[in-house]
Amino acid sequence: MKVIETDLPGCVVIEPQVFGDDRGFFFESFNHDKLAVHGLRPAFVQGNVSSSSRGVLRGLHYQWPKPQGKYVSVVEGEVWDVAVDIRRGSPHFGRWAAVLLTADNKRHFWIPEGFAHGFVVLSERAVFTYLCTETYDREADAGIRWDDPDLAIDWPVSAPVLSEKDARAPLLKDVAEDRLPIFVP
Repeated sequence: MKVIETDLPGCVVIEPQVFGDDRGFFFESFNHDKLAVHGLRPAFVQGNVSSSSRGVLRGLHYQWPKPQGKYVSVVEGEVWDVAVDIRRGSPHFGRWAAVLLTADNKRHFWIPEGFAHGFVVLSERAVFTYLCTETYDREADAGIRWDDPDLAIDWPVSAPVLSEKDARAPLLKDVAEDRLPIFVP
């Protein structure tokens, strides 16, 4: 297992060791002990799977209070996955990192608590999986605009397919301070 730092401290890409032959392949998608060696010790309490077609953008989502850390991957297709630091007081507030996750590259992306998360589907269809460190709580559910000009995320689509909720999400600067996670050094 290889852990690759991104430009956004805390968000890392995990590249598993893949064993393959003419029958197919095998890899560990998660190993607590191997991640712990790199200082990552997530305790997952919920797993989710979504299926989306080309151009669907889901995000940018987060929960507050009750923030979720997310360990995400793609088992079919490909997505461009984004994490945004939205923790009040963070020296990286408003910065983002993105990674291409595909069924072929088998990469995983760790997004810690306190970050907003979203992805857009680049393939005809994608099946996306994520393990979460907190259960979903409708009262804590929140989001920010995918095309917030202050974030200037370089999405590889200009007119994505959005849910009504995501289309009307506020800009980060318009989110009440008490509705944002807090940076803890």
